[in-house]
Amino acid sequence: MIELKEKNKTRIAVRELVEFIMRQGDINSQFVTSSSAVEGTRVHQRIQKMYKDMYLLEGIEYVSEVSLKLDYQYEDFTCTIEGRADGIVDYGNETFMIDEIKSTAQDLEAIDEEYNELHWAQAKCYGYIYGIQNEKETAEIQITYGELEGKGIKKLKKTYSVNELEKFFNGLVEKYYKWARFSMEWKETRNLSIKKMNFPFPQYRKGQREMAVYIYKTIIENKKIYIEAPTGIGKTISSLFPAVKAIGEEKAERIFYLTAKTTTKHIAEEAIYKMNEEKVRMKTITLTAKEKLCFKEEKACTPKQCEFAKGHFDRVNEAIWSIINEKDNLNRETIEEYAHKYRICPFEFSLDLSLWCECIICDYNYVFDPRASLKRFFETSGDYVFLIDEAHNLVDRARSMYSAELFKGKILKLKKSISDESKDLSRSLNNINKAMLKYKNMIEGSDSVVMEKLPEDLYRPLNKFIETAEKWLVINEASPNHEDILDAYFNINAFLRIWEIYDENYVTYIQKSNEDTIIKLFCINPSNFIRDIIKKGRAAALFSATMMPMTYYRTILGADEKDYTARLGSPYQKENLGLYIANTVSTRYKDRETSKARVIEYIRTIISCKNGNYIVFFPSYKYMKDIYDIFIEDMADIEVIMQDNMMNEKEREDFLQNFKDDSKKTMVAFAVLGGMFSEGIDLKGNRLIGAVIVGVGLPQICLERNIIKDFFQNKDSLGYEFSYMYPGMCKVLQAAGRVIRTAEDKGVVLLIDDRFTVKQYLRMFPEHWKHFQTINSRKDFEDKLRYFWG
Repeated sequence: MIELKEKNKTRIAVRELVEFIMRQGDINSQFVTSSSAVEGTRVHQRIQKMYKDMYLLEGIEYVSEVSLKLDYQYEDFTCTIEGRADGIVDYGNETFMIDEIKSTAQDLEAIDEEYNELHWAQAKCYGYIYGIQNEKETAEIQITYGELEGKGIKKLKKTYSVNELEKFFNGLVEKYYKWARFSMEWKETRNLSIKKMNFPFPQYRKGQREMAVYIYKTIIENKKIYIEAPTGIGKTISSLFPAVKAIGEEKAERIFYLTAKTTTKHIAEEAIYKMNEEKVRMKTITLTAKEKLCFKEEKACTPKQCEFAKGHFDRVNEAIWSIINEKDNLNRETIEEYAHKYRICPFEFSLDLSLWCECIICDYNYVFDPRASLKRFFETSGDYVFLIDEAHNLVDRARSMYSAELFKGKILKLKKSISDESKDLSRSLNNINKAMLKYKNMIEGSDSVVMEKLPEDLYRPLNKFIETAEKWLVINEASPNHEDILDAYFNINAFLRIWEIYDENYVTYIQKSNEDTIIKLFCINPSNFIRDIIKKGRAAALFSATMMPMTYYRTILGADEKDYTARLGSPYQKENLGLYIANTVSTRYKDRETSKARVIEYIRTIISCKNGNYIVFFPSYKYMKDIYDIFIEDMADIEVIMQDNMMNEKEREDFLQNFKDDSKKTMVAFAVLGGMFSEGIDLKGNRLIGAVIVGVGLPQICLERNIIKDFFQNKDSLGYEFSYMYPGMCKVLQAAGRVIRTAEDKGVVLLIDDRFTVKQYLRMFPEHWKHFQTINSRKDFEDKLRYFWG
């Protein structure tokens, strides 16, 4: 919010100052056209030209887009306040006019002088700056409203003395001063505490100091670094500690700690709390999805439907002031507590609070997803440090973020439902359906077609729908079809947004899906987009326990040639992990029926040698269920639980509660490889003493995987590796990493598949797996296990 470049100096835009100090009223998520920015520029240019021509006839110059800046001294700080006036007319005497142009979809008849106080305030600030800098006495403040549709305008004008504007301006700055003063004092407090900070543990684990040094060096040199750091190094604290040091030295402005899962957000929070024990003062916030934070069952952000939206802006600044003066760590519970207290929207509150925080813990999408990124930070660049945890997950997440799809069946259904209410909308949807029908006909006799070009016939009907829907949505808020049209509008808008960035890293595919047809703009290689986003910051560290082979992850995650790479060894004694491979069993799809008995035999063997908690990871839900049904028949004395296909947050937590540290009996959990329990969970000590991994983790064969395979085969002859082998082995390594979490842990991992001992897979084994042993029978395995457990 407040940009502090030097001690006791701040910088803020006129619009930000006015909107922050004077905002009031309700949150109202009623539809506003997405074309407002583009159309708004067009309206501005039209009105500016009209005024230039009009004043020219009178021999007066109307000057547009005038940059204004004032260094304003207030008490002990200097504030640079700047902005750009849409138009200025200087009459050549003591009087001048400021013109502020606003585009609107509102009926001009409904707009009067009371329509928007912020518009007047912004223009009055420009009037004061221009007036005192040009020794004027009187200012005409004019607001010109221009129609988005049509060419109508409405002018409103008030006259002020420059002295009156000075009083108004001083009042704004006086209210702003306490926020600037807070930021200045907080910055000093923060920096002093960080400079005194020591590493928040008695000693570094093996590899921790190296990782911290690598990341600090990367930040100082404005680079990226790709780090493979095995489980147990303590990647979170090793990345946050040097980044926080850089904040304290003012080498960086803000940290974004990016995660793929809620569990890793909690680990990042715990690392911050650990630094707080070292008396570190730093504002940290964890951003939570709107759906999870919302207090209402019906998610409707309008003052009529939500009491937290009603009057939100009347109370939010008081809430911000309270929380930033009372709390440093703004986690979900704290944000909800203050949002309830002040009766404000917790989600919008959290976004505002992020501007006051040095460390933002959030999901990847807040930075990388073009539909959800934090525009308040990323419309321009900043001295940001991106710490990207479990970076292997960013590959497929980024592909999803930069892809878009349309379903023909949904378009047709919507066309039928709206036909009686809006002929124009129904016609535009029908034209989309016709265009999609052409592409549907391309796949007659097959399941799919892949094209290395855009579906050009769709462009005009899609744009026509956007244009028609924008007009309809504004005036049909109460329609029973409003929500469905709004969903289609956003979906088609997202499709067109991806259309604009479509390049050689994309293909278009048309595919049958049950009774429907999908047209998808599929991003195969998201590396350029990842690279461009990271360039909006100062530095980035992408780290994971599984970044083998490193060349693959550097390629797909947007590395530049000069970016750094680091590979760290395991901090634990390899003797603590018993690693075994059953390489006489095939778990290929064609062999699964015949291999069930052998798989069950090995599971029973591993759990029979020592009581405790085990996880068995399977390549699919079906295979897991088939094994489970046989396995439990004569295992009455053993507790067996199985992951469900659809589990909410509470059910996931309940599942993990079964892993008790002091369990005297044996418990076996069945889970899916690559699923919610195969990474990002921390079962220390005796909560988990063994894992069985069935298969090499290959993703299911599908159209998209084959598209990726063909793309990278043509590019560097590594198609199968990029699309199947590397992602599969990543799942295996992640699942195996659940067993050894601390230096005191001891446990066993069994890999079941004959492919694990072929050279392509052995090359991907980390250094701390080189001591693996192969087994060829149940008796052999039992002997090895009894020896391991002593």
